[in-house]
Amino acid sequence: MAATVTAETAIAAIKAEKQNITLSLSKRTLQKARVLAAKRGTSVSGLLTQQIEELVSENDEYEQAKVKALARLRSGFGFHGIERMTREEMHDRKSAREALANDPDR
Repeated sequence: MAATVTAETAIAAIKAEKQNITLSLSKRTLQKARVLAAKRGTSVSGLLTQQIEELVSENDEYEQAKVKALARLRSGFGFHGIERMTREEMHDRKSAREALANDPDR
């Protein structure tokens, strides 16, 4: 026999996952929060829940991006197929001047 999930059972399961917190706000801030929540069609609790969930989500995304970026840095950047020059070759000004002198476009 398959178990049937009722709306009450689903709500009870969601509530069981949540935990209440206590928060202290100034009267003025609380009043403004109530007005803001009403404008958005929610409660102060709903407003705070949404904001905290967004902050946590943004932080999770940042941490994941940071881990990926650090992994890329550790693995290095591949310069496949590029001929490498020594320090002396890079600073060989005589060869550079000769190359410029032999450049037909110059």
